[in-house]
Amino acid sequence: MLDRRKFLEVAGAGAAALVLAACNGAPSDAQGDAEPAADEPQEAPAEPVAVRTVALKGPTAMGLVRFMSEAEAGNAADNDYTFQIMASPDEVTPLIAKGEVDIAAVPANLAATLYNKNDGSVRAIAINTLGVLYICELGDTVHSVEDLRGKTVISSGKGSTTEYGLAYVLEKNGLAVGEDVTIEWKSEHAECVAALAASSGDAVALLPQPFVTTAQAQNDQIRVALDLTEEWDRVQTGDERSSMVTGVAIVRSEFADASPAAVDAFLAHYAESVDFVNENVDEAAELVGSYDIVPAQVAKKAIPECNIVCVTGEEMKGRLSGYLQALADQNPEAVGGAVPGDDFYYGA
Repeated sequence: MLDRRKFLEVAGAGAAALVLAACNGAPSDAQGDAEPAADEPQEAPAEPVAVRTVALKGPTAMGLVRFMSEAEAGNAADNDYTFQIMASPDEVTPLIAKGEVDIAAVPANLAATLYNKNDGSVRAIAINTLGVLYICELGDTVHSVEDLRGKTVISSGKGSTTEYGLAYVLEKNGLAVGEDVTIEWKSEHAECVAALAASSGDAVALLPQPFVTTAQAQNDQIRVALDLTEEWDRVQTGDERSSMVTGVAIVRSEFADASPAAVDAFLAHYAESVDFVNENVDEAAELVGSYDIVPAQVAKKAIPECNIVCVTGEEMKGRLSGYLQALADQNPEAVGGAVPGDDFYYGA
């Protein structure tokens, strides 16, 4: 029996004609329900292809669990799907570079970096997780970004998207880091919680899900004061609105060019999986735990706060490109040197 906590490999046999039929829609009135002529050439079903997928422990993998379970049960058999769950982006990067995986769920800025550093060898196919950062406190003093004025924000992730996302939200609300708000950097999330507990009351902590849920289980006095994703959305203006983005799904460009139907089928399964996870939290949490992404009891409380989505096409491009531009404005190297070109956005 396969060890689902380490590696899931599921082989299926092809039925891509079902996907094609769904995309073609219903026949016109003129056609009615007539059967095609016997001598009319019929399009042969596409042969199933191997789709090797990898995701990271945490929110970026949570949306996949129904898809993984359905593939394991033989219910997603249009292609031969394999899945791996890994702990660190550093484990994923070489697999993509060597062509050993086809689709990967990775941090949004890593996707841009891979595109820039490897001559456009990857494309974004979906936003899978919006922001997962939350301002937390032990009191009840913060109800708006303006309430952070004069406070110390305890956070880990200096020099990462955590720092740039926080700075963006503060700046858009008229607050300057180092002048209006002090940031106290720690090396890990647990240190942030300990420092918050030891603070004199004027400090807050910036924490990600699902760690917020874990921290609240240890200290029920921790209160979520602000959702940084909502605060990012609040300061958007104009028609082209960006979003805070944590994770995206990417595909190797070579694979997308060779097997576009397989990519589209993957996205259809992914969207169904995300809907299931968001609408059936208890069952999804058990799946998350069974795949050793996070413990089921943590997932049950965290899933509603993890902003798990499957955003594709033009909407993906608008939200993601604006986010990457906000990062690049602060540090171009955060996205690999430059905001990716239009060819980065699959289906847009």
